[in-house]
Amino acid sequence: MVSLTQADADSTVIASAARPAAQGGDFDPLIASAGNRAFVLIGEASHGTHEFYATRADLTRRLVAEKNFRIIALEADWPDMLRVHRYVTGRSEDNGAAEALGDFRRFPAWMWRNTVVVEFVEWLRRWNSQQPERDRAGIFGMDLYSLHSSIEAVLRYLEKVDPDAAKRARHRYACFEFFGPDPQTYGYATTSGQIESCEDDVVAQLIELRRKYGELMSGDGNVAADEFFYAEQNARLVANAERYYRSMFRGRDTSWNLRDEHMGQTLQALVNHFDSGRSKVVVWAHNSHLGDARATEMGARGEWNVGQLTRERYGDNVFSIGFSTNSGTVTAASDWGGTAERKRVRPALAGSYERLFHEAGTGWFWIDLRATNDAVKLLRQRRLERAIGVIYRPDAERWSHYFEACLPDQFDAIIHLDETRALEPLERSSEWDRGELPETYPEGL
Repeated sequence: MVSLTQADADSTVIASAARPAAQGGDFDPLIASAGNRAFVLIGEASHGTHEFYATRADLTRRLVAEKNFRIIALEADWPDMLRVHRYVTGRSEDNGAAEALGDFRRFPAWMWRNTVVVEFVEWLRRWNSQQPERDRAGIFGMDLYSLHSSIEAVLRYLEKVDPDAAKRARHRYACFEFFGPDPQTYGYATTSGQIESCEDDVVAQLIELRRKYGELMSGDGNVAADEFFYAEQNARLVANAERYYRSMFRGRDTSWNLRDEHMGQTLQALVNHFDSGRSKVVVWAHNSHLGDARATEMGARGEWNVGQLTRERYGDNVFSIGFSTNSGTVTAASDWGGTAERKRVRPALAGSYERLFHEAGTGWFWIDLRATNDAVKLLRQRRLERAIGVIYRPDAERWSHYFEACLPDQFDAIIHLDETRALEPLERSSEWDRGELPETYPEGL
């Protein structure tokens, strides 16, 4: 057991390296370091914490306005976020950010239909309106859960530019119609041998679309090129999503790797399409996607993630920022597909980075993990790290939400916000409104 004296010494070491992060914080050195890179990966320790979203948005505003970042890529579905991109670049008839985010209806809608994202999207639209068109910032999704929406998007595009090609695409994509709206049904049926997969059809469709590039570029310049690119990304998503849903029933490691590989490919496609690779990119996703997997239990299981793939490809041109918290509230569900609830976050477990940061007594702060000092040396000792996704199960806290990691190998900087509050969804349920029940409920009544 660590003695009180040692705990006090560790707290002093952490406090000595901590820089203020409250009310805007002392983020100038962080922006200076991150802003010189081509990729800035900004994580979150949960998908439902207001301060993670708000701080990430503030950092991104500065990177866009001060450091010429022009691509914002999010852990969101491509077709749904493309509607938002059209809005922020002035190519949409949506009346406001909340309406532009209207395609985010699938669970967990609150990840993007929340008050912080609405505010950020409105800011980005205003900022873009003051820039020449060639200098506007775009916002895109890089996830692959939108199989059916992406199919519809490919068909809409082809119906406009090549009706005969649209008929062929509709015939190929009809392979999925038997399984209804849930792609997991398709994945189970193909994995269990009940039916042949749609792999050949979706790959053939992607190949045909790419072969028709020159023919489809007969339109008006950059607009035609962009529209083809958006359609191609949807077709690529369908092909990768088909593989992903087939892999779900063969083990978590395979499906995780396919998903993060798709997100990494999307980043590369965005960079290649816009400004011939000169654009600088901000990425928003969970810590588990953006912290280097090699520094965590994930790597030991053979999993990789966007953070690792991006570092491997771009090296020192990548700067990654993680978040942590000790306690407060969070927006999360109890089960997949469940209602968004405002849940109380239990104080961090002993032996975790979060408990170490809490005991430093500094509140909200950030630490440069690339520095050579006693704090970073202390943080190199592997500890538990908490991760809350869209589901939070405090009754199984240790096994559901903690993993071992080496923080300085995982991120370049860590922002710790000791007590945080739940992200506010645009559609607040009765369960969310009556949240923050005491931990003893109902036994304490």
